[in-house]
Amino acid sequence: MARLAVAEENTGVDLSDTESTVTVLAGLAIVVGIAGVIVPILPGLLLCWAGVLAWAMFGGGGWGKWVVLAVATLLAIAGTLVKYLWPGRQLKRAGVPNTTLLAGGVLGIAGFFLIPLVGLVAGFVLGVWLAERARLGEGQAWPSTKHALKAVGLSMLIELFAALGIAGAWLIGLAAA
Repeated sequence: MARLAVAEENTGVDLSDTESTVTVLAGLAIVVGIAGVIVPILPGLLLCWAGVLAWAMFGGGGWGKWVVLAVATLLAIAGTLVKYLWPGRQLKRAGVPNTTLLAGGVLGIAGFFLIPLVGLVAGFVLGVWLAERARLGEGQAWPSTKHALKAVGLSMLIELFAALGIAGAWLIGLAAA
């Protein structure tokens, strides 16, 4: 109980109040979700949306929280669709097959466990390069790998914008409540 009093005194938030606790936990889920987009270990967009869902269901406020949840849901769905469709179209135009991305994904997962923090990215790049080298030869492997890396970067950027949009909608809803 003493810890709650200290936390309440330092932040001005009454953590014994369920609505305040839900709001703080929702905010933490959104922050962790944004971090999960940047460091692709956690399902970032899903965590951001789940934070808003929990806030809408268990937090205080009126009908506006449901509008915020609807906006967050639309942003999450649109972000997920665009994150796969737009970079995928660019890869098809560049002639990079899905099997190359699969090879990158498999080596990325292996790299994640072998080399903490950077192994996912290093494994993905190595997997794509090896698959393209086997398919096209050494001279054309790197340009094709760069196309795949640009597509992955674009995908992450799209997801980040969607996650930040969800966070912004939540903050607006929080301020309006």
